Amino acid sequence: MNKPTLIVFVLAGAVVVLLAGCQAVRAGYESAPYLVVRTDAKFELRDYATLTVVETPMNEGGSSSDGSFMRLFRFISGANEAQQKIAMTTPVFISSGGTNTTMAFVLPATFQSGGAPAPTNQLVTLGQLAAGRFAVMQFSGGRNACNEAESLHRLKTWMTQQGLSVLSPPLYAYFDPPWTPTFLRRNEVMLHTDADKP
Repeated sequence: MNKPTLIVFVLAGAVVVLLAGCQAVRAGYESAPYLVVRTDAKFELRDYATLTVVETPMNEGGSSSDGSFMRLFRFISGANEAQQKIAMTTPVFISSGGTNTTMAFVLPATFQSGGAPAPTNQLVTLGQLAAGRFAVMQFSGGRNACNEAESLHRLKTWMTQQGLSVLSPPLYAYFDPPWTPTFLRRNEVMLHTDADKP
């Protein structure tokens, strides 16, 4: 086997191992449940039940460098009135409603019917993401305004083609830790849509 062929095989093997590792990391976390109603290439219609979340505001522009992620991480690490450790879940939701941007962690299923400890940080609150039908598009890459704007435009274009109304500001879902290579990341943009569409 010549050297260029060997290099190709080694690189291909490394990519396979990396991909398997990323999938294993995702599989290690409980994820917000949903029912897929319809699939069309990268687009899906999904039904979500009400989700109990812990959330915090983000600075204008939605940058997590403002400490928003760490506030939520400290809450699940025991910075709550019960000093209780809570398992991390996926995805991390970022709601984008103009200047009112928030980050939210979904609480594990054991807390979905109540019983979550109260936060000790006044910038962290318990809340709910309302049940509903969502149009969703998956995309990869790093979290930045360009990726989010492009994915939102593509989702809205698809929804227009399908005759679906947009009933909410966008919700972005991020599934992977920051060390995941950007081309392997699972990100999603979601828009609440008509509840009575088939």
